[in-house]
Amino acid sequence: MDVPTTLAGFPNAAPLAGLDRAWTWSLGPVLHFAGAVTADGRRLLQTNQRGRHDEDLARAVLAFARQHEEALIGEGRPIAAVHGFSADGYAFDAVAATAPEVHGHHRTQNPDLTAVTYIVFPAFETEVSGRESLREAQARYQKMLSPAGIGREAVPFLKMSFDNPRTGAGSISPGRALTYPRTLRREIPQLEGAPGGFVEWENRTGEVWRVVWDGEWVLSGAEGDRRGMSLDDVLDFADRTLLLS
Repeated sequence: MDVPTTLAGFPNAAPLAGLDRAWTWSLGPVLHFAGAVTADGRRLLQTNQRGRHDEDLARAVLAFARQHEEALIGEGRPIAAVHGFSADGYAFDAVAATAPEVHGHHRTQNPDLTAVTYIVFPAFETEVSGRESLREAQARYQKMLSPAGIGREAVPFLKMSFDNPRTGAGSISPGRALTYPRTLRREIPQLEGAPGGFVEWENRTGEVWRVVWDGEWVLSGAEGDRRGMSLDDVLDFADRTLLLS
């Protein structure tokens, strides 16, 4: 496939000013796209914006992705991120990339292009572990991160399992599964008065903690047990673990 020719032939396509071998195109007033050809000329780095549109941000994301092409798409991971990105007016501090089998863009009208397209987007350091399975990467990209929303807030990587015999709530699947930080904050307080229950979570770096109620809060991790903590202390600690780099 001739990627540059394909891009230049898109409806409404125009060269992206300030970046060579790069184009912009759109679908109506809501969906805006920009893409740059990789160094070998055979693959596409594409960034999408829904609603609010900022061409300067798109250009910065693509330029950064090109600079870090090998780390983002060269190691065969379904989702990867490189930290150190910045753009005026935004809190993003990373750029992430998803492989073709994660995003599926172009598969209806141009499936040959799907196979060589990597969607790149502005992200936060806390959001991608680099250890995601294909299904986890799909869940993050398609459901959890809203990667086309340039005004979005961070959604830190979090995997969690729990069981609460008092409320009857608990994990459906064995092992820890992806979830949102608000779920962790909701389920920890519910353990009070529920001996035998637990909440266990894993952050982006792979560190795992477990909290139980044994007449007091007991927090376990790599450093051993901590007791005598207030609920606020436990919740603050849990929040901090999701921000570790």
